[in-house]
Amino acid sequence: MSPRPGPPSGPRPGPPPQAWTGDDDAGHPAVDAVVQAMANAASLAPADQIAEYEAAYQTLRETLATIDQA
Repeated sequence: MSPRPGPPSGPRPGPPPQAWTGDDDAGHPAVDAVVQAMANAASLAPADQIAEYEAAYQTLRETLATIDQA
């Protein structure tokens, strides 16, 4: 008899991020949009999340680059 497979090892995903409420005056529009996109991506299939994460990463890199130039 072969052993029964157990639960997958490694970190387990946590709850999806809270939806952005817009209450914080210190926000940046591009970063706020990325945060909302990440919250929306939590409901997608894992394979579909990859494109969302890559787009978010690129947006954050570009945003940080413009902040560094200021």
